[in-house]
Amino acid sequence: MSRLAYVNGHYIPHDRAAVSIDDRGYQFGDGVYEVVTIINGNLADQDWHLDRLEYSLGALNIPMPMTRNALMIVIGNMIKMNRISYGMVYLQVTRGVMPRDHGMVSGLVPQLVMTAKHLPKIKQHETPAVDVITTIDQRWQRRDIKTIQLLPNCMAKTKASDAAAYEAWMVDDDGFITEGSSSNAWIVDNKGALITRTASNAILSGITRKAILAIAETRNLTIIERPFTPAEVAKASEAFITSATSIVTSVGRIDGKTISDGGVGPVAQAMRNAYFERIEKKKTNTEGQQ
Repeated sequence: MSRLAYVNGHYIPHDRAAVSIDDRGYQFGDGVYEVVTIINGNLADQDWHLDRLEYSLGALNIPMPMTRNALMIVIGNMIKMNRISYGMVYLQVTRGVMPRDHGMVSGLVPQLVMTAKHLPKIKQHETPAVDVITTIDQRWQRRDIKTIQLLPNCMAKTKASDAAAYEAWMVDDDGFITEGSSSNAWIVDNKGALITRTASNAILSGITRKAILAIAETRNLTIIERPFTPAEVAKASEAFITSATSIVTSVGRIDGKTISDGGVGPVAQAMRNAYFERIEKKKTNTEGQQ
């Protein structure tokens, strides 16, 4: 079965899906997106993803393309029609179509496209620690908006790939790590406290980040939201990244420097286990209500 995409009310074979050449997303990157992970057929934290979608659209004064309930129906259809058990749904909303002009006009019809794809089964265990490098953060000052303007992120990710690293952690003008090119950054200090940068305009408030904060609170773990430097990472008890596709993944080295023993950290593994348990519990509770 070929992949199906959704474009403005129509389900279309993925290789035939297209948008107008005058779409402002294509012309100016004038739009936002969300990526929702599918684990065992279950959408991970879909309500938080839709909350963030509404926030990003509101920050750019772009209307929602449809109601949340209607959007959930389309997302559900995409999962079923593409027969996905493990994978992801990507959805993108742009301001609309108009002759190319820098000025934003009101009254445009938001354009909604959605794709879904299979991924290898996401394992709860047996995820090795990864390497990260650091690079200069070249992004604009509203990183809290999940905009489709991702060129600096792509450049950072490519730099990591060229260095045979999994991710690039971006560093601001003051020498502090903001986040990864497609993930949030964490360290664990020698007292077991979880440290991650405060959610602000400086970073994208990741949904998996939010879930891990909630899990840590239920376990009465110490959480410190503050910036940290690459030098502090190298001396940390452990480090890890969070994202929709990486879930919780330990970082073994930064810029070639080994963190602790370079392996999977116990806190990171515990958070990863708890995340999977949380998703499974949500699925069980939802099925029990049907």
